[in-house]
Amino acid sequence: MKLEMICTGEEVLAGQIVDTNAAWLGNQLMDNGFEMHRRTTVGDRLADLVEVFQERSTFADVILVNGGLGPTADDLSAQAMADAMGVELEENPAWRQSLVLWAKERNVDLNPKNLKQAMLPKGSIMVDNPVGTACGFRVKLNRSWFFFTPGVPHEYKKMVLEQFIPFVKSQAKVQAKVEVTKLLCLGIGESDMAGRLEKLSWPAGITLGYRSYMPYLELKLIARDVSKADQVQAISQATKLLGDGIVARNKETLAAEVHDLLTKRTSTLSVAESLTGGEICSQLVAFAGSSHYLKQGIVSYCNEAKISLLNVREDTIADQSEVSLACVGQMAAGVAIVNSKIAASEFAIATSGIAGPSGGTVNNPVGTVVIAVKSGEQIVCQKISFSSKRNRNHIRDLTVAIAFDMLRRAILVLPPIADYSYIERVDSAVYTMQECTGINQ
Repeated sequence: MKLEMICTGEEVLAGQIVDTNAAWLGNQLMDNGFEMHRRTTVGDRLADLVEVFQERSTFADVILVNGGLGPTADDLSAQAMADAMGVELEENPAWRQSLVLWAKERNVDLNPKNLKQAMLPKGSIMVDNPVGTACGFRVKLNRSWFFFTPGVPHEYKKMVLEQFIPFVKSQAKVQAKVEVTKLLCLGIGESDMAGRLEKLSWPAGITLGYRSYMPYLELKLIARDVSKADQVQAISQATKLLGDGIVARNKETLAAEVHDLLTKRTSTLSVAESLTGGEICSQLVAFAGSSHYLKQGIVSYCNEAKISLLNVREDTIADQSEVSLACVGQMAAGVAIVNSKIAASEFAIATSGIAGPSGGTVNNPVGTVVIAVKSGEQIVCQKISFSSKRNRNHIRDLTVAIAFDMLRRAILVLPPIADYSYIERVDSAVYTMQECTGINQ
């Protein structure tokens, strides 16, 4: 079965907004054993919409059209579909009633713009929108079923999950079973990964896919009608070849992996950030339930804050600088036992460094980063040198990812420091809590 998507909107076509709806749909289809064959983006021009609807109707079996169902003048999807079919728009009584109830609940008057959302191509089948005022609809043109949804993400996603995917399943006759395993990788370049993997033979039906989104590289093992045994073989083969470069399976980020690991335990975490400016905490609190393990985060951007809030020794900064293994080790120790009223955290992360574009020194040029992870009584630190050609955001993003990976490995009782192919480690050190604080926990 050929599945396609048509994304509408001038703002999408002009790049004013990123079309996250399309990427999300591709993942949802893949998770349900289907593949998207083509995606088309078209602006809010009636003639262009009519043309693309008519053209794609002769190729695809099912087409999801996203956007253009609202009340404004540039919402033209319903009219364009009617024109493509050669029929009139007609009011859908059921959706008009839904709009009447919606207006009554909010004590507002319906106007012609609101009622426009009840006008559907003659012969179409209404698709309920339980969380918005623009209904969807589906209609057949030539060989294709067109399935229309609003572009508002929370409305669109609910309709896809509850109505579009069940509809696709109902239309499928003989569909190849597609299963995807995603291996999240860090510190491996795309050409390096491809060079390692593509020299090997893979079980029939296994296809390799790559997705680069800094600071990660995702390897997709796409299995079409492949036995479980062959899938296990392929995953094992990739895992052995990529080694420490694989940092998670079927996760979008290392923050998601760390969150899952910590929520399954009774462990606690505290975070001290200088270079990363709160990004580590921000990524963790994006997940519900992070309050079960995240105790506190301190952004100690200046040296005075490191000294007063985290008990970093003044002589450490004076003698070795704030971008030193000793400093970041003391930051991790300090945030773990920030005061006597809060129980010490089992794990802690600390970051410091020089992201640039200025501020580098002979000993610590731009791109120098230090990261520490505390686990129990031990604090493992590493000093990394990124190329000064990397921009400020890239350096910070990589630092966050490596800090998360050090924590992930510590949680799994692995050596916290891993070797990455394109990341240069300058130095490392291991301290005890007593060495960093002068006291035992």
